Amino acid sequence: MKSITITGARIVDLRFPTSREQIGSDAVNTDPDYSAAYCVLETDSELEGHGLTFTLGRGTELVTAALKHLSRFAVGRTLDSITADMNGFYRRLIGDTQFRWLGPEKGVIHLAVAAVLNAVWDLYAKAEVKPVWRLLADMTPEQIVAAIDFRYIADALSPDEALGILRKAKQGQAERIAFLEENGYPAYTTSVGWFGYSEEKIRRLCHEALADGWTHFKLKVGGEPEDDLRRGRIVREEIGPQNRIMVDANQKWGVEEAIRRTRQLSELDPWWMEEPTSPDDILGHARIRREAAPVRIATGEHCHNAVMFKQLLQAGAIDVCQIDSCRVAGINENLAIILMAAKFGVPVCPHAGGVGLCEFVQHLAIFDYLGVSATLENRVLEFVDHLHEHFVNPVVIRRGRYMLPKAPGYNGDVLKESLERFAYPEGAEWKGEASEADHISA
Repeated sequence: MKSITITGARIVDLRFPTSREQIGSDAVNTDPDYSAAYCVLETDSELEGHGLTFTLGRGTELVTAALKHLSRFAVGRTLDSITADMNGFYRRLIGDTQFRWLGPEKGVIHLAVAAVLNAVWDLYAKAEVKPVWRLLADMTPEQIVAAIDFRYIADALSPDEALGILRKAKQGQAERIAFLEENGYPAYTTSVGWFGYSEEKIRRLCHEALADGWTHFKLKVGGEPEDDLRRGRIVREEIGPQNRIMVDANQKWGVEEAIRRTRQLSELDPWWMEEPTSPDDILGHARIRREAAPVRIATGEHCHNAVMFKQLLQAGAIDVCQIDSCRVAGINENLAIILMAAKFGVPVCPHAGGVGLCEFVQHLAIFDYLGVSATLENRVLEFVDHLHEHFVNPVVIRRGRYMLPKAPGYNGDVLKESLERFAYPEGAEWKGEASEADHISA
């Protein structure tokens, strides 16, 4: 294939009015409108790279403003020049000498970096005519390591250690691919237990999910103690003792309250307690894990970067590592986190849901199994049954499992009509609803 040059970038503030039906609601985010800062890298070929980063409505305009700035580092470059040094391109995005101080490597800027990198990897996989999981699985251990920035994590995981993990996992990879082609990757559903759902709706959704083959269920908690227990007992009653329930507090509590509440909820026999406190509190998570045992502690979807994951792992603060495809800097940084988790023996159970997160993160979970951990023990991938109809190649779920994606790329392409309808504030879904305070021109 001839060399591909990136000629431009289209940026869209994409928002869906999910708050109208309490979809995505939890104890902290009570009225989320699932949204995305969306990036399309245009080229001098028929291919485009589609990337996004997930947001919750207001504030998406801040990420799109940053995205407009950062995407210019891709425009004018050939794809080959970027993929020949993926870590160099990552370092260029996070290293703008005047823009970096707004982060560094966290917050709005890092979210925008993720969208650009996700678009580049999408374009890379399309050029190779492979889904991203296959692109990663076919790369050599040396190529994977070359895509990772080890500056701040080498004290926990050296490049040589990463190479050792990757080389070992090459053994049996073909057999594991065949297993996934037949059986898919195990998943859990969060769609039964949003915070704003009535008890009747929770019961109905549990019945429907069981009929569809689900065995792992997540419930949002963080309300009044008796309400959380009542809702949890409903889920446990409906799904039976043989299936698993996970509870998610979405950072609602301080450390001591998190310990008390986790102990109270232990009667539900939860498989894990998710985000019991501030995602920045490494030592707080370690204390909760010690004092609320044997309930397992999970976090990661709001961790800013690989350094935070490094510290969580070094401190023995988590039992479950929950990567997110858009919170950290795209695939590059997630590769580092997946490898660190493997070294520390902590299972990776990615966060998904939102806009495009299921479509993206399935590739990372699959690569963890194929190329890093080589096991499905205690691994399960989140699924939220919302908004997939807006994607060209949506995820395929059968009997509670993700089936292997086949289409080339990262599967983040949003349908043209959806981009037009839900673009904010000019799309048909939002015209007349946007206020001056909701939108910042960039």
